Amino acid sequence: VSVMEGDSVTLNTDGTDIQKDDQIMWKFGHKNILIAQINRKYNKSRDYDDKAGERFRGRLKLDNETGSLSITNTRTTDSGVYNITSIRSETPLNIFSLTVYGDSFAPVISRDCASSSPSQQNCPSLSGSSSSVSKCVLLCSVVNVGHVTLSWYKGNSLLSNISVSDLNISLSLPLEVEYQEKNTYSCVLNNPISNQTQHLNISRLCQTYPGWTVVILAFDVIVLIFHKCT
Repeated sequence: VSVMEGDSVTLNTDGTDIQKDDQIMWKFGHKNILIAQINRKYNKSRDYDDKAGERFRGRLKLDNETGSLSITNTRTTDSGVYNITSIRSETPLNIFSLTVYGDSFAPVISRDCASSSPSQQNCPSLSGSSSSVSKCVLLCSVVNVGHVTLSWYKGNSLLSNISVSDLNISLSLPLEVEYQEKNTYSCVLNNPISNQTQHLNISRLCQTYPGWTVVILAFDVIVLIFHKCT
């Protein structure tokens, strides 16, 4: 089961294995922490917020009739395994794996100055750098994400990607391009529910300004000022 953070989710049971006088329990995580219990014989239910470390405080709702468990205002820390058991048997009646995806910001594309030929705009410039040097290395980066895939695309074709299943991870994915390229590149951050796309502007991030070009530009500015003054 997958949801976005803040959404509500219901873990539904089919009810076929639950007897009318059953006492059923919901447990969470690999430690099987008891978070909720339903006594169908007396039509009573309760949750165990304190024993769950207040993780679910005020966010659990139980259906005494079906035994289903609802979680409101979900958080990424709610991700994990949930199982429902009956007091009559130690074997779980049902097991759910819940993944809660956090809202992700769009990835950020930047110049990798350590790997690229320097440009005047984004990396320290080198006087007299050659315009024949055409390598430009870029990084697409995201921070504090989890259960996502970060990918570079050239048009609609996938070039490379990297995936993580942990929470609160920072990712960076490099891409090498030519300075004068006219191809369309984009970096995409996605999970099974949503995606965020950042398009690459090669001319803005990778434009070089060799030393001789700077001199010519400065000369043109001086000439323009001279003509205005005269």
